[in-house]
Amino acid sequence: MTRRPGRDSRVVGLLAVFGSVVCFSLSYSVLKWPKVPGSVVAWWRLVGSSILWWIVLLIRRSRTGRPLPTRATWKRTIPPGLLFGINISVLFTAVTRTSIAHAEFIAAMLPFVMIPAGFMLFGERPKWRALSWGALSLVGIAIVLFLGPKKGVATLNGDLLAVLGLASLSSYLLASKRARGADGVDGVDTWEFMAIVMPVALITATPVAFSIAGDEIWPLSGKTWAAAAIMSVLTGMVAHGMLAFAHRTVPIATMSAIQVSQPAISVFFAWLFLGELIRAVQIPGMALVMIGMALVMWFSQRTPTSDGGD
Repeated sequence: MTRRPGRDSRVVGLLAVFGSVVCFSLSYSVLKWPKVPGSVVAWWRLVGSSILWWIVLLIRRSRTGRPLPTRATWKRTIPPGLLFGINISVLFTAVTRTSIAHAEFIAAMLPFVMIPAGFMLFGERPKWRALSWGALSLVGIAIVLFLGPKKGVATLNGDLLAVLGLASLSSYLLASKRARGADGVDGVDTWEFMAIVMPVALITATPVAFSIAGDEIWPLSGKTWAAAAIMSVLTGMVAHGMLAFAHRTVPIATMSAIQVSQPAISVFFAWLFLGELIRAVQIPGMALVMIGMALVMWFSQRTPTSDGGD
């Protein structure tokens, strides 16, 4: 029998998605801070977060006696783990072959993939009144990215890789929701899910990371070690953990609409922490992004749920 989440659980889930967006947005500044290829920090982030999640599982086992993940749990979680590694690999390559504006705007098309996919795979019926406010965020993203300082040269190959990155991200999110339990009852719990996804992602992410970064993978400077450690906790544990937690209560369409705001918030944090330039014409776009995201969250938690499988 399908269990429908109550209002309180939806609010907690929405806040978890918002928290993950803030963490992912901060990660852009952390990645750029040590001035090494982003693939270096991101690869070591996977290693660090894999170790941390397994430490958490072992501590939980010692305190509660809960067994480690079963073979069935591994079997259910390996597909999203491999897809996660593919997504990271493609993203690393895409941002080196096209402009950041093109890559991030293509990524912002996520709701156009996830809304129909959520309906077909999980029977979700989107709250159109809530999701329609996401159009404000999409307009804001266009303003922030295409009216900002030029960063990189766009190429057709790079744009196609960005589209592939969008497809792999969509596949990861859908596979994650399936593994976590689309009906909110059965499925892998958050702790076990993340402890398996992170090391499995290394299988598909490692070849690309080494081909891009080469000798810069090792040894690392103190600043790079610090960035990798921060990323291991900030995104590898907190951001992805909150996103995985939200899968059971937040429709996939709503999650993707909120995540659209990430690039614009990243630009703000880069200005705040790295001193990167923000043009005056980008500020209205940032305002639209935040207003759109706030309205999506507000109407999502106020509207009685009718999201089939969620």
